[in-house]
Amino acid sequence: MENQKEQKLQTKNSYAVPIAIVIAGAFIALAVFFSGGRGANTAVAPSVDDQQVDTTNKLRPVDKSDHTKGATNPKVTIVEYSDFECPFCKRHHGTMNEIIKEEKDVAWVYRHFPLDSLHPRNARKVAVASECVNKLGGNNAFWKFTDGYFRDTLSNDRTIYDKVVPPLVAEAGVNKSDFDKCVSSGEMDKHVQADIDNAIATGGRGTPWGVVITASGKTLPLNGSQPKEAIKQLLDFARNN
Repeated sequence: MENQKEQKLQTKNSYAVPIAIVIAGAFIALAVFFSGGRGANTAVAPSVDDQQVDTTNKLRPVDKSDHTKGATNPKVTIVEYSDFECPFCKRHHGTMNEIIKEEKDVAWVYRHFPLDSLHPRNARKVAVASECVNKLGGNNAFWKFTDGYFRDTLSNDRTIYDKVVPPLVAEAGVNKSDFDKCVSSGEMDKHVQADIDNAIATGGRGTPWGVVITASGKTLPLNGSQPKEAIKQLLDFARNN
């Protein structure tokens, strides 16, 4: 009888160990997938070294000054740091618009991370323009401008600013003269730089870079332009953690 019990226990343990390894591996894979290597879905500034330690807890708190789309009382929030000229950001922007339509308990916060070394002509300039649109027209105008820019442009500094931006400003309902004064004043430059500084502080080394705020307030990295179903997987995890 003792031998039989011992054999059953050994059999049970022999299954338990591989299952534990599989579960642990799944969590490791999830972490690597969303925070790991710089692949073909991320634009990376070549002068910035990779950061190995998770510093997403240095995220600047989301407040009324942020540009938010989606749930007003979200269970999960995705804070994205984006570059208007990054082709991967363009793809990610479309994915995030789909996510917000389908996931009613999720909020999306847009912040700036122009990579001057890759897109020196337009990225920061358009970020400033979007902030002037926001100042003069509010959150909805900001999103009209931002959605329109990603919709209408080719990325990688191939856009002619003076041909594309004025119509988008008008589409957002903002007066051109007031807009021009805001841009030329330089008053929004510090706001854009503050976003860049926080992106780097949280671990951002390329775009798009995101930080997910879970239901309990923890922070998780979201690196690169991930497939929609992969982001939904992360959202499910964030809802329960």
